[in-house]
Amino acid sequence: MAYHYRKKEQERRKRERERKVRRIKLIFGMDLALVLVLLVILAVSRGMSAGSGEKETNAKAETARSEAGQDKETVQDKTAAQDKAEKKDSTGDADKKSGAGGEEKKAEEPVTITVSAAGDCTLGTDEFFDWSDSLPAKYEGVGDPAYFFQNVQPIFSQDDLTIVNFEGTLTTSEEREDKQFAFKADPAYAEILTAGSVEAANMANNHSKDYGEQSYTDTIKALEDEGITTFGYDRTAVMEIKGVKVGLLGTYVLREGLGIKDSMIANLESLKEQGAQIIIASFHWGSEKAYEPDSTQIELAHAAIDNGADLVLGHHPHVLEGIEEYQGKNIVYSLGNFCFGGNAYPSDMNTMIFQQTFTIKDGALQQDNVKNIIPCRISSEDGYNNYQPTPAKGEQGDDILKKIKEYSSWVQG
Repeated sequence: MAYHYRKKEQERRKRERERKVRRIKLIFGMDLALVLVLLVILAVSRGMSAGSGEKETNAKAETARSEAGQDKETVQDKTAAQDKAEKKDSTGDADKKSGAGGEEKKAEEPVTITVSAAGDCTLGTDEFFDWSDSLPAKYEGVGDPAYFFQNVQPIFSQDDLTIVNFEGTLTTSEEREDKQFAFKADPAYAEILTAGSVEAANMANNHSKDYGEQSYTDTIKALEDEGITTFGYDRTAVMEIKGVKVGLLGTYVLREGLGIKDSMIANLESLKEQGAQIIIASFHWGSEKAYEPDSTQIELAHAAIDNGADLVLGHHPHVLEGIEEYQGKNIVYSLGNFCFGGNAYPSDMNTMIFQQTFTIKDGALQQDNVKNIIPCRISSEDGYNNYQPTPAKGEQGDDILKKIKEYSSWVQG
């Protein structure tokens, strides 16, 4: 009985332990399930919160991006508008500067060219003249080529171009032409012009070949070796000064008279074809010691301007003649003598430096016609020629200007 009782008791206790274990497992399982549910709820809650935050962040970011995009678009629009406006202004300026072509071209600054013109320069003598009072004797006596132009050199050094009529030869040739007067000097005398700031010389005159054709080519060489530009007959010249092309032609009228007109016009056309922007026409014409131009001078001068000359310079009369303004251009009918070795005691020693300032703007010559007349004497001494041209001052200068005005009235009408 006792055995069976203990056995039952053991079985009961065993079942009791099993129930306790099951209750513990159930409680633990319920607790675990509750924990898991709480964890899931917490996770879901956090996820929802995170989602909401992310959504809010994304919304804010999207708003920021939108606003930034709008700002960027606004800035781009403003920049584009400004660029367009600037482009329009730039195009407008370009159109103003270069026309409808659209390519911008800067307006060129005006260029001024001042030209000085003087008359007959005979840097020698005739072999039959008295040597003691000749120009070569003075040259050897002073021993300085700068002596002759020293009183006018300050004027010539300030201009852009000085032109003279070179009347005579620089040669060692002994082959004198059969004529009343024939002038020559040593080729070294070309230094007189360079020392005096002379840059160009007309060679078309009645003394350019006093010692034959060789003396003519010798003179050209002597002058050009010293940097002097020569021109005359069918030898035209184009000098580039401050970027401006200045054309020069010299016409010898005495032999052919009006018959030289076609040749003269052909030379003008040649200079225009060479791109000359200013054309200066030099003429050896008229009658000696005549203060008034003849009809041939007037007709040729007008024809020169009608066909493209911008300034006409005359010489040969050995005295001054008047100045005419024709078609807005100047005609100086005779510049008289200047540094003149042809006569130690001329009856009229009045002369002048004629200056004109030309203006080139955008490649075109302007019609400003600014001129200046400087009255001079061919000598710095009264009573004889010391071959030193000098500006005239005071009453003497006023008297020369008065005479030029009187001579000019004869051709102005």
